[in-house]
Amino acid sequence: MRDDHRELRLFLHLAQTLNFGRTSLDCHVSPATLTRTVQRLEADLGHRLLDRGPRGVALTVEGHRFRAYAVQALELWRSYREEHPDPAELTGRLAVFATVTACQALLPDLLAPLRAAHPQVRLDLRTGDAAAALARLDEGEVDVAVAGIPARLPEALVSRTVAVTELVFVTARERPDDGLDGPFVLPQRGLVREAADRWFRARGRTPEVAGEPDGHEGLLALVALGCGTGVVPALVLEHSAVRERLAVVPAAGPPPEPFPIGLCVRRADLRRPAVAALWSLTGP
Repeated sequence: MRDDHRELRLFLHLAQTLNFGRTSLDCHVSPATLTRTVQRLEADLGHRLLDRGPRGVALTVEGHRFRAYAVQALELWRSYREEHPDPAELTGRLAVFATVTACQALLPDLLAPLRAAHPQVRLDLRTGDAAAALARLDEGEVDVAVAGIPARLPEALVSRTVAVTELVFVTARERPDDGLDGPFVLPQRGLVREAADRWFRARGRTPEVAGEPDGHEGLLALVALGCGTGVVPALVLEHSAVRERLAVVPAAGPPPEPFPIGLCVRRADLRRPAVAALWSLTGP
């Protein structure tokens, strides 16, 4: 079924990022298309929704009001479409967020039972930075996230562990030393960065940081180029296109703690048929 609310979804993503380039990339639309979408909405509403200035993009007062409306409108539409469906003919849309690695290593097995049982459910797959996964889920941008599970999950979310991977130090294969003296290439943010920071603090070290890319794939590319030693989940390394150019370096002493990966949904959404079906089909 055609998604009649695509403009609202684009606007909500833009209202979150306040970055036309980021939204264009994440939503797979051209910057020109995104600009026309915003202009159409503003023309229909008779109000300016966004201000562009020297400090970037900001929501206007009407923009904030329209964002609240858009969230409510999409939720009402989703509830209407999915209320009391025939279990044998479950339909609707399920927006899933996962990193590129999770798409390759985990999603085929995770989503295959749902696909087999309910082929009419449309899967809307989105990829991006692992550190943003739970925020996108918590803010309602997606229905399901396959992501690293923090020690304290937000109360509104619930998770089920689907994999556990070690965190490993990696360096360029041709590097003459083990690389543990630095410099280091670390994720800019997220659970892996937090685990690495704890590991360094426990040893009384302040690492020299040579790079802080957004994603693990970019991190490994910098490591392969000899920019420094990286810290990544072993699962990411196993599926990396540059793994043959990298070498794992044994940590000095206990390694960083293992990294649990989970299927995460909003607790309230467990009442939604499509989410409930996925949850039940991926259970123990």
